[in-house]
Amino acid sequence: MANHKSALKRAGQNQVRRLRNRTVRTRVKSVVKEVRQAVAAKSGEVTAQQVQDAQAVIDKAAKKGALHKRTASRKISRLAKLANTVAS
Repeated sequence: MANHKSALKRAGQNQVRRLRNRTVRTRVKSVVKEVRQAVAAKSGEVTAQQVQDAQAVIDKAAKKGALHKRTASRKISRLAKLANTVAS
């Protein structure tokens, strides 16, 4: 455990950020899972809307710093590619 005042403050800040990032990343995982389930059910119209929603959630996570921007881009790309398999 930290001993200095500044180290104690930093440890507290890290804890708050860790919890905030965890909720954001969990939301991203949930949205991705929903899209994959919609693709498995082969409901094309629903999938298109869900991909848009997922893209917004992933972009926000990257903007907040919970995900790296390239990781977010890769996730969006893979979801779009998956959704296009249902559309065609």
